[in-house]
Amino acid sequence: MYLSRIAAAVALCGLLAHTAHAAPADQAKPADPESIERGHYLVKITGCNDCHTAGYTQTDGQTPEKDWLTGDLLGWQGPWGTTYASNLRLYMQEITEDQWVGIAHNARFRPPMPWYSLHAMSETDLRAIYRFIHSLGPAGTLAPTYLPPGQVPQGPRVTFPEPQ
Repeated sequence: MYLSRIAAAVALCGLLAHTAHAAPADQAKPADPESIERGHYLVKITGCNDCHTAGYTQTDGQTPEKDWLTGDLLGWQGPWGTTYASNLRLYMQEITEDQWVGIAHNARFRPPMPWYSLHAMSETDLRAIYRFIHSLGPAGTLAPTYLPPGQVPQGPRVTFPEPQ
């Protein structure tokens, strides 16, 4: 269960590698407090912070909210190359809520992101996640970019073996 949560959170980093950046959201709908709170809850229980918030698991989830979802320098390396947990705070500022729902329901991300979990989420829950992350505002810097197979990452990484 824990590894699948980590995989789910990390896989979202593949979002940036598989989707083009869209124009900034210019007509954001006002988010109601209940939706934002629902998004906060979902981000906590689905493991988004496990990978997209540096040090979150090492602090037993006690990382201050102001530091949530700003990406990480830890690489996830396997036969697909090396992916990094993206800065969702910056990413969500670049796309609209409707674009996010479409991406989350249709994209197939690089491992270890369990894109199939996003596909299974309701539109209401995806919108709540977007609204919560968007409400946090931009923070941090971009995570390292995807490295194709054969390129060696410079920083720390988790290495997955070749499938048997």
